[in-house]
Parts: sequence; structure tokens; C-alpha cells
Amino acid sequence: MKALVYSTHGFDRPFLEAAANGHELTFTEQPLDAQTVSLAHGFDAVLLFTSDHAPADVLQKLHAAGVRYLSLRSAGFDHVDLEAAYRLGLRVANVPAYSPYAVAEHAVMLLLALSRKLQRSIQLSLQNDFRLDELVGWELHQKTIGIVGTGSIGSAFARIMAGFGCRLLATDLVVNAELQLQLKITYVDFYDLCRSADVISLHCPLTPATRYLFSAPVFRQCRRGVVLINTARGAIVNTADLLDALDDGQVSAAGLDVYEHERGLFFCDYSHRPIRDALFERLRSHPRVLLTCHQAFLTREALESMARLSIDNLTQWETTDSCVRELTPQAMS
Repeated sequence: MKALVYSTHGFDRPFLEAAANGHELTFTEQPLDAQTVSLAHGFDAVLLFTSDHAPADVLQKLHAAGVRYLSLRSAGFDHVDLEAAYRLGLRVANVPAYSPYAVAEHAVMLLLALSRKLQRSIQLSLQNDFRLDELVGWELHQKTIGIVGTGSIGSAFARIMAGFGCRLLATDLVVNAELQLQLKITYVDFYDLCRSADVISLHCPLTPATRYLFSAPVFRQCRRGVVLINTARGAIVNTADLLDALDDGQVSAAGLDVYEHERGLFFCDYSHRPIRDALFERLRSHPRVLLTCHQAFLTREALESMARLSIDNLTQWETTDSCVRELTPQAMS
């Protein structure tokens, strides 16, 4: 196939080139949006990243340009209107399990850094202040960890936390029976999890049902002093409500790799231009927030797998007219 790769970065292009498998790839650093959709004219397929934006009007223009296949270089698919794609006859597939441990380990890293005040420790040491008064941390052993979503990433996170000797609670629409056999993990109602967990880690997709799942009413239900970890999607959390909960101590700390308004900000260089997002500035400057900029997936193993699987989607469509990772509108429910 002739495929246009939108939102190409220096970190992923070599892996895509190595995985091309005879497909003709053209690369652009531009993200897909209403202004750049014309670049896809004459291509059979496009490869999209999380920074691309494919609502109904953009999909209509892709279809008019001759594109018939969309292969996503991500597990998440909230940046594509699947219902519109289905109506247009566009085929969409993702890479649902490219490397679950990459994201799970990053979530653990954020949690460990928060629990041992690592960010503040580095700040003080750079100021030649080696006192320990501000650096009293807490142990993970025997803490209750609430896991929202036990797919491949949530399950990997659960296995790691079991090694720390934590009590594991989970909530999901589907109980992971295999995980239950492997670990002492208890599935509970969402609100029971919020009331009981010392730490809540988010590993669910962004859907209409999970958008702003964590907002002021839910934060009030949580155990006071809860720690929130989000390596899933930014809009699962209402950022303004999270900041209010941090300010009043209902949430003691937050480790975030995603932000609800990150499109057009993350993956870009703003070192020589101002960031005009007051909410983001408030978030990243909060003393009890540890923020990374959507890098949880960024390991060599994950990039190789992501490239290979996203290219394999094209190969399956071309050779069999089907794809095992193809998405339908029901995936959004």
C-alpha cells in the first residue's frame, strides 16, 4: 500500500522504516487535521498517532482523497470518530497491546517518585540544600492500590504492585479471570474502590462513559489523601477539579503522563514561544504534581512493536481484506 504517516517524530520514524515490509511509506511531521488532510490525496492508507485529529469532517475529506484504511500507532482511539469512519466505509485498526509493561512501569515510576518526594529532593540538592526535613516519604508495602481498568496495561501494573506487597482492588466492566487466578486481586464497585484505595491508577480507555470519570463529585468520594496516577488519557480527569482537590488535601499528590488539552502542546517544541494555557501552567507548577508529557509508551521495545503491528494492519488488509485488530463503533461503548 501507499501510506502517509502523519505526526512523524525522530523517535519513531526509524522503527517504522525498519518495519515497512514492502509498503510505500511517506512521512510528514504535520499532524492530521482539517488543514493537513489534503496531504493524503492519492494514498491508500494513513498511519495516525495520538496527536492526530480525525473527526467526521476530516474523515470525509480523507475518504474523498482516496484513503480507505487508517492504522493507528496507539492503543487509544479516541482521536478518531469510529462511527463516522464506519459510515464512510473507512477501515480502522489500532495496536492494542504493543508493550503493556512500558506504560505500566512508567505508572510505577511516577508513584515511586511521589512516595519518596523525588522531585523535591532533586530541587533541593540543586540548591545545595541537603536537609531532609521536607523529604519524609511513605512506603508502598501493604497500601491499597485501586486499579481502574484491567486490560493488558492495568494487568501489568497489578502484577508489578503485587511484588511490592500491596493490597489490590480493581474495577472494570469485564472481570479479568486470568488475573484473578494469578494474583490476590479483588474486583469491587467503582465507588467502593474510590473509598478504599490509598492510590488510584487509571488504565481505562477514554470513551463517552469515562470522560471526566474523575471530577469533583468522585474526588469527594475518595479516601482523603489519595494519590492519583494517570497514564491513560487526559480527559478521564477533570483537571480543574483535580487541582481543587489537591489544594484542599483531598488528593495528596498526582502523577500524570497525560493532560486533557495536550493536543497541539505535547510532542511540540515550545522552548522559544509562550504556552497560552493557564490551566496547564497551574497544573505543572503545582508542588504535589509530577507531570511527564505523554512519554509512558516511549521504550525501544514499545516503539518496535508499535511500528510492526501498525504496518501489519496494512498487510492484513491488503492480503486478506480483514484485520484482527480492526475497530468497530462498538469499541467506543
